Amino acid sequence: MRFWLVRGAAAVGTGVAYFLLPLDRLGPERPALSWSLFTLLLVSVAALLLREIRRVLTDRPGARPGLAIALLVVLSVHVFAGAYYALAKEPGAFVGLRTRLDALYFTVVTLATVGYGDITPAGQTARVVAVLQIVYSFVFLTAAGTALSRRAQDLVTRRSEREGHR
Repeated sequence: MRFWLVRGAAAVGTGVAYFLLPLDRLGPERPALSWSLFTLLLVSVAALLLREIRRVLTDRPGARPGLAIALLVVLSVHVFAGAYYALAKEPGAFVGLRTRLDALYFTVVTLATVGYGDITPAGQTARVVAVLQIVYSFVFLTAAGTALSRRAQDLVTRRSEREGHR
């Protein structure tokens, strides 16, 4: 139970941090800092996702990768949302993206491949980051989802085998 509370609090903390961190200091005024931070965070989340995927695939006893992967997915959404928010300060980068909530909304809409069209990347850099998010989601988040699906299937199979042998 405590494990779930810690992970849940971490997910909520990630959301709160997204709205409280001084993201206004990032963007076109500080491109080196902005790109370095974005790259560092994205690579770190990808590395942690790969570690958790490996844990699922190697079937380590006692591992609870589902919670870690869920938290890392939430974190990756906030990393992209922060990048979009910073990019939106560049004139002409986005149409319709003005607030942090707009950036978070655009990130989730892009992740879900819904694309309502109310917020669109108009600048080349914004489009590159949107494509990067799509590729990142396709590669890392799909792999994580597949690993979790496999883990769940293995757990169900084991449980049914145990119950069948009673």
